[in-house]
Amino acid sequence: METKPLVVERIYNAPVLKVWRAITDKDQMKQWYFELEEFKAEKGFKFTFTGGDDKEQYLHECEVIAADPPHKLSYSWTYPKHNNGYSVVNWDLSEEGEKTRLRLTHEGLESFPKDHPSFAVSSFTQGWNAILGESLKKFVEEEKAG
Repeated sequence: METKPLVVERIYNAPVLKVWRAITDKDQMKQWYFELEEFKAEKGFKFTFTGGDDKEQYLHECEVIAADPPHKLSYSWTYPKHNNGYSVVNWDLSEEGEKTRLRLTHEGLESFPKDHPSFAVSSFTQGWNAILGESLKKFVEEEKAG
């Protein structure tokens, strides 16, 4: 079975360094993403956070795989309570004049439980579209982020 990664692209009316800080500074991340106790864009850095919906919250365990400021960040994304799954989130940033193109690729979604609606590709698609298309967009374009 061939699987394709989930890809979401957005262009922000903000410079690449501002977007990079928004996706790597834990104090900024908690304003638009998730509440992370600690985060460092350094290979090997491990972090956790909790997120989900009204029905259930999930502990996420992640490890930074690659960081090339201010253009690339990759980390693993797993759920310890659902130990049969491993995915990778890639954030690729590129400058387009005064704007920034963000391409998020989430690979490995097919490794998560098939019988759980929270792990369906459609659920991840909806989540990433809201996070990138609404939360991050508002934060980097309207807020006084770094």
